[in-house]
Amino acid sequence: MEGKAYYVNKPKVELHVHLDGSFRPETILHFAKKRQIKIPADTVEELLNITSYDKPLSLTEFLAKFKFFMPAIAGDITPDDVVDLVNQGLREGEKAFNIKARSILCCMRHMPNWSLEVVELCKKYQNDTVVAIDLAGDESLNLEAAPGHRMAFEEAVRCGIHRTVHAGEVGPPSVVREAVEVLKAERIGHGYHTIEDPHLYKELLNNKMHFEACLWCSYLTGACDPDFTKHPVIQFMKDKANYSLSSDSPLILRSTLNTDYDIAAKYMGLTEDEFKRVNINAAQSSFLPEKEKEELVNELYEAYDMVGTKGH
Repeated sequence: MEGKAYYVNKPKVELHVHLDGSFRPETILHFAKKRQIKIPADTVEELLNITSYDKPLSLTEFLAKFKFFMPAIAGDITPDDVVDLVNQGLREGEKAFNIKARSILCCMRHMPNWSLEVVELCKKYQNDTVVAIDLAGDESLNLEAAPGHRMAFEEAVRCGIHRTVHAGEVGPPSVVREAVEVLKAERIGHGYHTIEDPHLYKELLNNKMHFEACLWCSYLTGACDPDFTKHPVIQFMKDKANYSLSSDSPLILRSTLNTDYDIAAKYMGLTEDEFKRVNINAAQSSFLPEKEKEELVNELYEAYDMVGTKGH
Protein backbone atom coordinates (compact mmCIF):
# COMPACT_ATOMS: atom_id res chain seq x y z
CA MET A 1 0.00 0.00 0.00
CA GLU A 2 1.35 3.40 -0.96
CA GLY A 3 2.61 5.35 2.01
CA LYS A 4 2.58 2.31 4.28
CA ALA A 5 6.25 2.47 5.15
CA TYR A 6 6.02 5.71 7.09
CA TYR A 7 4.02 4.25 9.99
CA VAL A 8 4.70 0.51 10.10
CA ASN A 9 7.96 0.72 12.01
CA LYS A 10 7.41 4.04 13.77
CA PRO A 11 6.62 4.11 17.50
CA LYS A 12 2.93 4.51 18.28
CA VAL A 13 0.86 5.28 21.36
CA GLU A 14 -2.19 3.09 21.90
CA LEU A 15 -4.66 4.20 24.58
CA HIS A 16 -7.58 1.82 24.09
CA VAL A 17 -6.85 -1.91 24.12
CA HIS A 18 -8.69 -4.41 26.30
CA LEU A 19 -6.56 -7.03 28.02
CA ASP A 20 -9.31 -9.64 27.88
CA GLY A 21 -9.59 -9.01 24.13
CA SER A 22 -5.85 -9.40 23.59
CA PHE A 23 -5.04 -12.92 24.74
CA ARG A 24 -3.09 -15.12 22.35
CA PRO A 25 -5.29 -18.07 21.36
CA GLU A 26 -2.43 -20.38 22.35
CA THR A 27 -2.58 -18.97 25.89
CA ILE A 28 -6.32 -19.60 26.13
CA LEU A 29 -5.95 -23.21 24.93
CA HIS A 30 -3.04 -23.80 27.31
CA PHE A 31 -5.00 -22.71 30.37
CA ALA A 32 -8.17 -24.48 29.28
CA LYS A 33 -6.20 -27.73 29.12
CA LYS A 34 -4.21 -27.07 32.28
CA ARG A 35 -7.31 -26.21 34.31
CA GLN A 36 -9.43 -28.90 32.63
CA ILE A 37 -12.03 -26.38 31.55
CA LYS A 38 -14.01 -27.31 28.49
CA ILE A 39 -14.23 -24.63 25.78
CA PRO A 40 -15.71 -25.21 22.29
CA ALA A 41 -12.33 -25.38 20.54
CA ASP A 42 -9.23 -27.61 20.56
CA THR A 43 -6.99 -25.78 18.08
CA VAL A 44 -5.98 -22.17 17.43
CA GLU A 45 -7.95 -22.12 14.17
CA GLU A 46 -11.08 -23.51 15.83
CA LEU A 47 -10.80 -20.93 18.59
CA LEU A 48 -10.33 -18.05 16.15
CA ASN A 49 -13.29 -19.29 14.11
CA ILE A 50 -15.65 -18.91 17.07
CA THR A 51 -14.15 -15.81 18.70
CA SER A 52 -13.32 -13.65 15.68
CA TYR A 53 -15.18 -12.55 12.58
CA ASP A 54 -14.77 -10.23 9.58
CA LYS A 55 -18.27 -8.93 8.73
CA PRO A 56 -20.20 -6.31 10.74
CA LEU A 57 -22.33 -7.51 13.64
CA SER A 58 -23.74 -5.51 16.55
CA LEU A 59 -21.90 -4.40 19.68
CA THR A 60 -24.00 -6.91 21.64
CA GLU A 61 -22.90 -9.76 19.34
CA PHE A 62 -19.29 -8.59 19.50
CA LEU A 63 -19.32 -8.65 23.32
CA ALA A 64 -20.90 -12.13 23.29
CA LYS A 65 -17.68 -13.51 21.75
CA PHE A 66 -15.92 -13.18 25.11
CA LYS A 67 -18.09 -15.90 26.70
CA PHE A 68 -16.42 -18.58 24.56
CA PHE A 69 -13.00 -18.24 26.15
CA MET A 70 -13.29 -16.29 29.42
CA PRO A 71 -14.03 -19.43 31.52
CA ALA A 72 -10.52 -20.66 30.67
CA ILE A 73 -8.93 -17.35 31.69
CA ALA A 74 -11.00 -16.20 34.69
CA GLY A 75 -9.48 -17.83 37.77
CA ASP A 76 -10.64 -18.44 41.32
CA ILE A 77 -8.74 -15.45 42.71
CA THR A 78 -9.79 -12.11 44.14
CA PRO A 79 -10.09 -8.92 42.05
CA ASP A 80 -7.19 -7.58 44.10
CA ASP A 81 -5.06 -10.56 43.01
CA VAL A 82 -6.02 -9.95 39.37
CA VAL A 83 -4.87 -6.33 39.45
CA ASP A 84 -1.65 -7.22 41.27
CA LEU A 85 -0.78 -10.02 38.82
CA VAL A 86 -1.58 -7.88 35.78
CA ASN A 87 0.63 -5.13 37.16
CA GLN A 88 3.48 -7.59 37.61
CA GLY A 89 3.06 -8.73 34.02
CA LEU A 90 3.01 -5.18 32.69
CA ARG A 91 6.19 -4.30 34.58
CA GLU A 92 7.93 -7.37 33.18
CA GLY A 93 6.68 -6.54 29.69
CA GLU A 94 7.95 -2.97 29.95
CA LYS A 95 11.47 -4.24 30.64
CA ALA A 96 11.38 -7.04 28.07
CA PHE A 97 10.03 -4.95 25.18
CA ASN A 98 11.20 -1.42 26.10
CA ILE A 99 7.68 0.00 26.14
CA LYS A 100 5.44 1.87 28.54
CA ALA A 101 2.37 -0.07 29.70
CA ARG A 102 -0.25 1.03 32.22
CA SER A 103 -3.63 -0.39 33.19
CA ILE A 104 -7.11 1.11 33.41
CA LEU A 105 -9.70 -0.69 35.53
CA CYS A 106 -13.11 -1.05 33.87
CA CYS A 107 -16.50 -0.79 35.48
CA MET A 108 -19.19 -2.59 33.45
CA ARG A 109 -22.46 -0.90 32.51
CA HIS A 110 -24.52 -3.97 33.40
CA MET A 111 -22.77 -4.45 36.78
CA PRO A 112 -23.06 -1.16 38.71
CA ASN A 113 -22.72 -3.00 42.02
CA TRP A 114 -19.08 -3.72 41.12
CA SER A 115 -18.06 -0.13 40.49
CA LEU A 116 -17.27 0.98 44.04
CA GLU A 117 -14.93 -2.01 44.41
CA VAL A 118 -13.28 -1.05 41.12
CA VAL A 119 -12.59 2.50 42.27
CA GLU A 120 -11.19 1.18 45.57
CA LEU A 121 -8.74 -0.95 43.57
CA CYS A 122 -7.83 2.13 41.53
CA LYS A 123 -7.06 3.94 44.77
CA LYS A 124 -4.98 1.06 46.17
CA TYR A 125 -2.88 0.69 43.01
CA GLN A 126 -2.91 4.32 41.92
CA ASN A 127 0.85 4.66 42.07
CA ASP A 128 1.51 1.08 40.97
CA THR A 129 0.72 0.72 37.24
CA VAL A 130 -3.04 1.53 37.45
CA VAL A 131 -3.67 5.00 36.03
CA ALA A 132 -7.44 5.37 35.56
CA ILE A 133 -10.98 4.07 35.81
CA ASP A 134 -13.24 3.35 32.82
CA LEU A 135 -16.87 2.47 32.14
CA ALA A 136 -17.30 -0.15 29.42
CA GLY A 137 -19.95 -2.61 28.27
CA ASP A 138 -23.00 -2.50 26.03
CA GLU A 139 -24.20 1.09 25.95
CA SER A 140 -26.97 0.08 23.54
CA LEU A 141 -28.64 -1.66 26.50
CA ASN A 142 -27.69 0.79 29.28
CA LEU A 143 -27.86 4.37 28.05
CA GLU A 144 -27.75 6.02 31.46
CA ALA A 145 -25.02 5.39 33.99
CA ALA A 146 -26.49 3.76 37.11
CA PRO A 147 -26.02 5.35 40.57
CA GLY A 148 -23.26 2.85 41.39
CA HIS A 149 -21.22 4.08 38.44
CA ARG A 150 -21.85 7.71 39.30
CA MET A 151 -20.72 7.20 42.90
CA ALA A 152 -17.57 5.41 41.76
CA PHE A 153 -16.64 8.18 39.35
CA GLU A 154 -17.37 10.86 41.96
CA GLU A 155 -14.93 9.05 44.25
CA ALA A 156 -12.39 8.89 41.43
CA VAL A 157 -12.64 12.67 40.98
CA ARG A 158 -12.17 13.20 44.73
CA CYS A 159 -9.08 10.99 44.77
CA GLY A 160 -7.44 12.38 41.64
CA ILE A 161 -7.94 9.19 39.62
CA HIS A 162 -8.08 9.76 35.85
CA ARG A 163 -11.31 8.89 34.02
CA THR A 164 -12.25 7.63 30.57
CA VAL A 165 -15.67 6.37 29.48
CA HIS A 166 -16.89 4.27 26.55
CA ALA A 167 -19.58 6.51 25.06
CA GLY A 168 -21.03 7.38 21.67
CA GLU A 169 -19.75 4.15 20.16
CA VAL A 170 -23.22 2.89 19.26
CA GLY A 171 -25.14 5.14 21.65
CA PRO A 172 -26.35 8.71 20.96
CA PRO A 173 -24.51 11.95 21.82
CA SER A 174 -26.47 12.15 25.10
CA VAL A 175 -24.33 9.28 26.45
CA VAL A 176 -21.21 11.29 25.63
CA ARG A 177 -22.63 14.37 27.32
CA GLU A 178 -23.36 12.33 30.45
CA ALA A 179 -19.83 10.90 30.38
CA VAL A 180 -18.35 14.40 30.30
CA GLU A 181 -20.75 16.31 32.54
CA VAL A 182 -21.76 13.66 35.09
CA LEU A 183 -18.88 11.17 35.15
CA LYS A 184 -16.28 13.89 34.46
CA ALA A 185 -14.54 11.87 31.74
CA GLU A 186 -11.20 13.24 30.57
CA ARG A 187 -11.21 11.00 27.49
CA ILE A 188 -13.99 9.34 25.50
CA GLY A 189 -13.74 5.74 24.34
CA HIS A 190 -14.85 5.79 20.66
CA GLY A 191 -17.25 8.78 20.70
CA TYR A 192 -18.13 8.60 16.97
CA HIS A 193 -21.76 9.66 17.38
CA THR A 194 -20.74 12.88 19.14
CA ILE A 195 -20.71 14.59 15.75
CA GLU A 196 -24.52 14.14 15.53
CA ASP A 197 -24.83 16.89 18.15
CA PRO A 198 -22.93 19.83 16.59
CA HIS A 199 -23.14 21.93 19.76
CA LEU A 200 -21.69 19.18 21.96
CA TYR A 201 -19.08 18.29 19.35
CA LYS A 202 -17.90 21.91 19.07
CA GLU A 203 -17.79 22.17 22.86
CA LEU A 204 -15.58 19.08 23.11
CA LEU A 205 -13.36 20.27 20.24
CA ASN A 206 -12.81 23.56 22.05
CA ASN A 207 -11.97 21.71 25.26
CA LYS A 208 -9.59 19.38 23.38
CA MET A 209 -11.44 16.29 24.60
CA HIS A 210 -9.57 13.18 23.48
CA PHE A 211 -11.42 10.54 21.42
CA GLU A 212 -10.00 7.00 21.51
CA ALA A 213 -10.92 5.80 18.00
CA CYS A 214 -10.79 2.13 16.96
CA LEU A 215 -11.55 1.91 13.24
CA TRP A 216 -11.66 -1.82 12.52
CA CYS A 217 -13.60 -2.38 15.73
CA SER A 218 -16.16 0.28 14.76
CA TYR A 219 -16.71 -1.56 11.47
CA LEU A 220 -17.19 -4.99 13.04
CA THR A 221 -19.46 -3.78 15.85
CA GLY A 222 -21.66 -1.92 13.37
CA ALA A 223 -20.96 1.30 15.28
CA CYS A 224 -20.49 3.32 12.09
CA ASP A 225 -21.32 3.25 8.38
CA PRO A 226 -19.42 0.27 6.90
CA ASP A 227 -18.08 2.63 4.22
CA PHE A 228 -14.83 3.90 5.75
CA THR A 229 -14.91 6.96 3.50
CA LYS A 230 -17.92 8.12 5.57
CA HIS A 231 -16.37 7.41 8.98
CA PRO A 232 -16.68 10.10 11.70
CA VAL A 233 -12.91 9.99 12.20
CA ILE A 234 -12.61 11.77 8.85
CA GLN A 235 -14.50 14.65 10.49
CA PHE A 236 -12.10 14.42 13.44
CA MET A 237 -9.21 14.75 10.99
CA LYS A 238 -10.70 17.75 9.18
CA ASP A 239 -11.40 19.54 12.45
CA LYS A 240 -7.97 18.76 13.92
CA ALA A 241 -9.72 17.04 16.81
CA ASN A 242 -7.73 15.49 19.63
CA TYR A 243 -8.02 11.78 18.78
CA SER A 244 -5.88 8.66 18.46
CA LEU A 245 -6.12 5.20 16.91
CA SER A 246 -6.18 1.93 18.86
CA SER A 247 -6.85 -1.76 18.18
CA ASP A 248 -9.42 -2.37 20.98
CA SER A 249 -9.56 -6.21 21.00
CA PRO A 250 -6.98 -7.82 18.68
CA LEU A 251 -8.02 -11.41 19.47
CA ILE A 252 -11.66 -10.99 18.49
CA LEU A 253 -10.95 -8.55 15.66
CA ARG A 254 -8.03 -10.69 14.45
CA SER A 255 -6.07 -7.50 13.94
CA THR A 256 -3.07 -5.45 15.02
CA LEU A 257 -2.69 -1.72 15.55
CA ASN A 258 -1.35 -1.46 11.99
CA THR A 259 -4.74 -2.71 10.76
CA ASP A 260 -6.26 0.58 11.92
CA TYR A 261 -3.47 2.64 10.39
CA ASP A 262 -3.88 0.74 7.11
CA ILE A 263 -7.57 1.68 7.07
CA ALA A 264 -6.83 5.30 7.91
CA ALA A 265 -4.18 5.54 5.19
CA LYS A 266 -6.21 3.73 2.50
CA TYR A 267 -9.68 5.20 3.04
CA MET A 268 -9.28 8.35 5.12
CA GLY A 269 -6.25 10.06 3.67
CA LEU A 270 -4.05 9.72 6.76
CA THR A 271 -0.88 11.64 5.96
CA GLU A 272 2.49 11.31 7.62
CA ASP A 273 1.96 14.65 9.35
CA GLU A 274 -1.44 13.53 10.64
CA PHE A 275 0.07 10.23 11.83
CA LYS A 276 2.60 12.19 13.88
CA ARG A 277 -0.07 14.57 15.22
CA VAL A 278 -2.33 11.68 16.23
CA ASN A 279 0.38 9.91 18.20
CA ILE A 280 1.64 13.07 19.89
CA ASN A 281 -2.02 13.77 20.80
CA ALA A 282 -2.21 10.28 22.31
CA ALA A 283 0.97 10.77 24.33
CA GLN A 284 -0.18 14.16 25.62
CA SER A 285 -3.62 12.73 26.48
CA SER A 286 -2.21 9.65 28.19
CA PHE A 287 -2.67 9.20 31.93
CA LEU A 288 1.04 8.87 32.65
CA PRO A 289 2.52 10.98 35.44
CA GLU A 290 3.58 14.37 34.03
CA LYS A 291 7.32 13.65 34.04
CA GLU A 292 6.89 10.33 32.21
CA LYS A 293 4.42 11.90 29.80
CA GLU A 294 6.93 14.61 28.91
CA GLU A 295 9.61 11.97 28.35
CA LEU A 296 7.29 10.02 26.06
CA VAL A 297 6.38 13.11 24.03
CA ASN A 298 10.07 13.96 23.65
CA GLU A 299 10.81 10.40 22.51
CA LEU A 300 8.17 10.72 19.80
CA TYR A 301 9.52 14.08 18.61
CA GLU A 302 12.96 12.48 18.24
CA ALA A 303 11.63 9.35 16.52
CA TYR A 304 9.59 11.48 14.11
CA ASP A 305 12.52 13.85 13.36
CA MET A 306 10.53 16.75 14.81
CA VAL A 307 13.00 18.03 17.37
CA GLY A 308 12.83 21.82 17.38
CA THR A 309 9.23 21.89 16.11
CA LYS A 310 7.40 21.45 19.43
CA GLY A 311 4.39 23.69 19.74
CA HIS A 312 3.90 23.98 15.97
